[in-house]
Amino acid sequence: MRGSKRDWIFRIQVSNLEKNEVVYVVGNLPELGAWNHNQAILMSQEHNNRRESPILLDNSSGDFYSDDGDNAADGIFEEDGQIFSQKVALPIDANIEFRYFIAVICQSNGTKNSAKTLIIRRWETHMTPRLISRNTPSNFDSDTLPDPDKFGYHNNYSKIERGWLTDETVIQFKLFNNAIKFWKNRLQNKKVHIKMTPVNLVKHNSLELQQFGGDCIDDSLSMDTQDIVDQPAFTSITEIAVMNDEEARFTFQEQFGRPYNEDEFLIFNVAVRYPETIGYLVDYYVYSSRGFPGEPPNHIGFSYILPCALQPSVGLLTVPITSTKHRPIGQLTVEYVVIKPIPDHPWDMNISYAKHWEQRWSGLDVGHRGLGTSFKFETKSCANVRENTVASLKTASYHGADMVEFDVQLSKDFIPVIYHDFYVSISMKRKKQIEAMDMLEIPVKDLTLEQLHLLKDYYYPEDSLGKVLYFVDKAEQVNRLVYHVAEGREKNPRFFDEDLEDHQPFPTLQTVLQELEQHVGCNIEIKWTMQLKDGTFELNHPFDLNMYLDIILKVVLEYGGDRKIVFSSFNPDICAMIRLKQNKYPVVFLTQGITSKYPTYHDPRCQTIPMAMRHALAADILGINVHTEDILRDPSQVKLVKDAGLIIFCWGDDNNDKDTIQYLKKLGLHAIIYDKIDEYNAKEVKESIFLVDARESQKELIALAQCSQTPQTQISSPLNTEKDYYLNRPSTTTSLLKNSIGSDNMYSVSSLKLPTNCEEESIEINEMTKDFSACANTFGHSVKTNGISGVMCGQSTPLPEFYGEDEAAKDCL
Repeated sequence: MRGSKRDWIFRIQVSNLEKNEVVYVVGNLPELGAWNHNQAILMSQEHNNRRESPILLDNSSGDFYSDDGDNAADGIFEEDGQIFSQKVALPIDANIEFRYFIAVICQSNGTKNSAKTLIIRRWETHMTPRLISRNTPSNFDSDTLPDPDKFGYHNNYSKIERGWLTDETVIQFKLFNNAIKFWKNRLQNKKVHIKMTPVNLVKHNSLELQQFGGDCIDDSLSMDTQDIVDQPAFTSITEIAVMNDEEARFTFQEQFGRPYNEDEFLIFNVAVRYPETIGYLVDYYVYSSRGFPGEPPNHIGFSYILPCALQPSVGLLTVPITSTKHRPIGQLTVEYVVIKPIPDHPWDMNISYAKHWEQRWSGLDVGHRGLGTSFKFETKSCANVRENTVASLKTASYHGADMVEFDVQLSKDFIPVIYHDFYVSISMKRKKQIEAMDMLEIPVKDLTLEQLHLLKDYYYPEDSLGKVLYFVDKAEQVNRLVYHVAEGREKNPRFFDEDLEDHQPFPTLQTVLQELEQHVGCNIEIKWTMQLKDGTFELNHPFDLNMYLDIILKVVLEYGGDRKIVFSSFNPDICAMIRLKQNKYPVVFLTQGITSKYPTYHDPRCQTIPMAMRHALAADILGINVHTEDILRDPSQVKLVKDAGLIIFCWGDDNNDKDTIQYLKKLGLHAIIYDKIDEYNAKEVKESIFLVDARESQKELIALAQCSQTPQTQISSPLNTEKDYYLNRPSTTTSLLKNSIGSDNMYSVSSLKLPTNCEEESIEINEMTKDFSACANTFGHSVKTNGISGVMCGQSTPLPEFYGEDEAAKDCL
């Protein structure tokens, strides 16, 4: 009966729960928060005296806050963790999708009744959420409770990811290149332990004052020597990672910190709610060589980093190290990055592709800047379509690129544009002096979008060199022409086709995302200045990095839809920031590795493939994009990356060779980025793997449309076992279309049973699928039918499954 309810007990077993962490359940209906983490349902820990008949909180009470910090002492512990449960009244006539997640409750003023936000620590990210089918009765009675789910384990595999920024700010402090220097001889050869502690600069917590009877705390002492009671609400979370094989993932720091070695790269990761009120105390300890086991170390000094020193998003700081007697004994040099959440963006927990990559997505062909680099010293190596234009990207798609790679940066008026170089070359010549020409290189960041477009909008018919922009002053008329930097240095323009809209340089990111066919994947490289090992920078960038990234990310989140999008950047901090700023798209770290072709970057994480791997693990991103020169030098590194569970792309001029491309595919690289994809493809007809996916999904829809004639027929389908979940999804054709493909486990073919309500949907499905064949021709080019197999790396593979929706079919419909 419509509107009727059933009681359901959610029960979950969680291991390794940290202090102040709590468990929530969130789902697709308002009763479960409608995928909004702040409206999710808090679960209660079961206790020994409640095991058989737990007293479960009523989720309608709104009282979700618990300050019982000792619950773990008498909670139920199964072999693999604690049990949490909650009873919720759910509609019986609806399919319920849900996930579990672990969070820390953050009170605005530390009181029980103040507005709360949640800091997401870990959450389940299976492509198909857990499901309660419609018309399923309650899962418990007066005598029995349901068996608990296991956190992160669903559909026979585990999928847990770290959270993203919701209401907190993360500050990362990086220590490398001999960051700690002591001036005292007696300390220079000592093994020093270092620890970082956030300190509230505004007021002492009331619990601290109670603990110490209202007396002032001796601020000269380390935090580790003071027995201060923890606050019940979120104040900060501090973790540490070291760029080595054992400690690359962030973990909580030890009581007396970690030993510091000059040749190591340490990162402190501090999450705080109000960064403007938080300072950072750095303590230094030395263990006595004559101490007995278990004896605490000597506290030799401390440093303070104040929030006023962290105003830019990135920076370099040097602060004094002061002894416990307030004498300067050394200095600490750290680089920092402040990572802020994207303001006012409506996040949900419906789905995440951040760590999703199908097993058969191997050897993908990625068009470098579209059809390829069009400005090189050797003109014969250049693409015949201007790089990073809509035309170049579409042409690569036409020739079967699985993805296209392009570069994004901001114009002066904060518009994301597609352009590779930081500079554009502009010619200046007097009108009557055709041969005289001065070339000016101007940063793209110093020109507005209108100015960039004006540089190519006007044509001067007397000039054979291309577009002209007129500037008139009192003395004389001056013509200015725009060139790529390579053209400007050679004074030899290569393209005269800007009268065609798709060929114009500086397309906006929004235009590209709207113009490209939905089945084409996008590798979006974020351009940002890099510091070289000699200390110089590629560009003096005027933008704040958080603002810069927020503007770009908002465009992608609004216009990216469900196409396959991967972010990348040579800047390791940008990769970490994009991962934390959004929960939808994956990130890969671009690295040069060991190279003789380019100058070495300052950051050690950019200098070798193993260091890039460790950064990817620490930042919890999808993988790395390596320079092929380093792979050809040592091919065993491919297996090293894959064994770490990371995805590996490759880039570089070495890829512009058919034999090299095939060799890299045999090595098992997941994607190869190269120029002139129309010439270097090994097949006569190359189709995007995602276009093949779209066509096969459409076939399944057509089969579903026949269900009114053959109800309950079993249809053989190239779907994995996780797809059976969709049998009882809400009865809309859109959901069937969106979810008939895509999962993050790699299983073989299974059967898809038609939904019982298919008779009601058959008319709608038929209407939506009847014109698909005509629409498919708009996906890039007429396609050859390859039967039921897609072809990758010259081999027949099972039909692909990919994350998200069937973009091509959805766009057509």
